[in-house]
Amino acid sequence: MAPKKVFAGARLRALRAQHSLTQAELATRLDISASYVNQLESNQRPLTASVMVALAQSFNLDLSSLTSDASDRLVVDLREALADPVFGDAVPNLQELKTVATSAPDVARAVLALYGAYRKTTETLAGMDAALARDPQSNVQTAYEEVRDFFHYADNYIDPLDRAAENLADALGEIGPDRLRRLIQHCAERHNMRVVLAAPTHGDRMTEFDRNSRELWINAHLEPSSQFFQIAAVLCGLEQAALLESLLDAAAFQAPEARPIARMGLANYFAGALQMPYRAFLDAAAQYRFDIEELARVFGASLEQVAHRLSTMQRPRERGVPFFFARVDAAGTITKRHSATALQFARFGGACPLWNVHQAFEAHGQIIRQLAETPDGKQYLCLAWSHEKRLGGYRGVTRRYAYALGCEITHAGKLIYADDLDLTKAPFDPIGISCRICERRNCPQRSVPPLAAGISVPPDRRSVVPYEIG
Repeated sequence: MAPKKVFAGARLRALRAQHSLTQAELATRLDISASYVNQLESNQRPLTASVMVALAQSFNLDLSSLTSDASDRLVVDLREALADPVFGDAVPNLQELKTVATSAPDVARAVLALYGAYRKTTETLAGMDAALARDPQSNVQTAYEEVRDFFHYADNYIDPLDRAAENLADALGEIGPDRLRRLIQHCAERHNMRVVLAAPTHGDRMTEFDRNSRELWINAHLEPSSQFFQIAAVLCGLEQAALLESLLDAAAFQAPEARPIARMGLANYFAGALQMPYRAFLDAAAQYRFDIEELARVFGASLEQVAHRLSTMQRPRERGVPFFFARVDAAGTITKRHSATALQFARFGGACPLWNVHQAFEAHGQIIRQLAETPDGKQYLCLAWSHEKRLGGYRGVTRRYAYALGCEITHAGKLIYADDLDLTKAPFDPIGISCRICERRNCPQRSVPPLAAGISVPPDRRSVVPYEIG
C-alpha cells in the first residue's frame, strides 16, 4: 500500500505565523525555495520526509503532530451539520469537506458556530426550548457547548497544566495509599488550608471552600478517590491561578458563562493529571496492558477517572494509545465525550443504539466488550460498564451512568481485553455516529431517517423500519 500523503498547509501557515516568519524566511530555515513553501501552504504539494524532518529539527516539533490527521473531527462535525435540509442539494462531498477541514480549519469552525446558532434560534422559534428561553440563564447550554469544543479541538490535552500537575505529583512523592494524607498535608503547609471531612449539610454538596477561614469542607461520603480529586481541583485554583487565566484568555470565549465553566473544567483536568501523573500513568498502562481495574487500584482512582485519563494521553513525543471515552446517562444522553480517535460523537442527538454502552446498564458490575465497525470502515474494540454514584445513605443522592472506552482495532493487541478475541475472524457489529447522518440503509434500530437521503414508503410491503432509504 502506498504511504499516505501528508498535506499540512494550515498547520504550516499557523507555525509560520506563530514565529512571525515570512515564506522566504521559512524557506531559508528549511533549505527549500520560497515557491515550494507557497505550494506546501496551499496544499498543492504534500510534505516530504525531508521537509518534515527539517520542520521537526528547526521548531522542535513532534513528527506525529505533522502526520496525524487532526482534521477528522472537523470533517465529522461538518458532515453532520451540512446534512441538514436547510442546505438543500448544495451539500459538499466527503473530499470537499476534507479539503476545507485541512486547508481552512478556521472557516470550518466558523460554519459550525453559525450552524449551532441557527439550530438554537430555529428551535427557540419552534417552541422546542420555550422553557429554556423563559429562563434568564438560557445561554448556559451554549456556554457548555463552547467549552466542550475548547477541549475537543485541543485533543483533550492541556500541556502546561498537565506538566504542572506532574511536577506537583513528583513533589508529593511515591504513588500509593498514603497520597491523600500527603495532599492534605501539602494544603496545610503550603496554603494554610485546613481540609475537613464531614457529613453534608446539603444532600448533593461535594465540596465548599471558605477563602476567609481557609477551610475546605469535603463530603465524607465521597470515595477516597473522589476526595483526592476534589481537593486537587481546589488546589489548582490556588497554585495555578496565573496559568488558568492565561489559558482562559487565549480561549477567547464568547458566552459570559463559558469562562467559569472552563475554569472548572481545567481545574478538573489538573486534578486528574495530579492523581495520575503522565509518565507514571503511561508506563503503568503499558505494564498492566490497559487493565483499567488494575490502573484504578495502583493510582487510587475510579474506573471513570482512569478511562477519562486514558483519553488525554496526547503529549507530543510521548503519545499513548488513542482512546475515545464517553459517559452516558440512563436516558441515553452523552454527558461526557472525548476522543483521540477517528470516531467522533454526534454534536446533536443521542448515540447509536447498537453501541454496547447502552447494554452496560443491564450488565451492572461487568466490563463488556464489543467489536464494532463504523460506516467509514474503521473498526474498534469497545469496552463498556455501568456504575452508581452515591452520596450518603438510603435517602442519599444516587446517579447512574454507563461508560464507554475504546480504541481502533490496530491498537487492540496492546489491551488485555483482546487476548481471547480472534480479531481477524470475529464479526464486527455495525454502529454509527448518529441516525441523523448514518449511511447504513438496513439498520433495524434506526430512529430517524438520515437527513442527507430521501425515503420512500412502499404501500405493499412493511419492514421493521417503516420506510426505505434512497
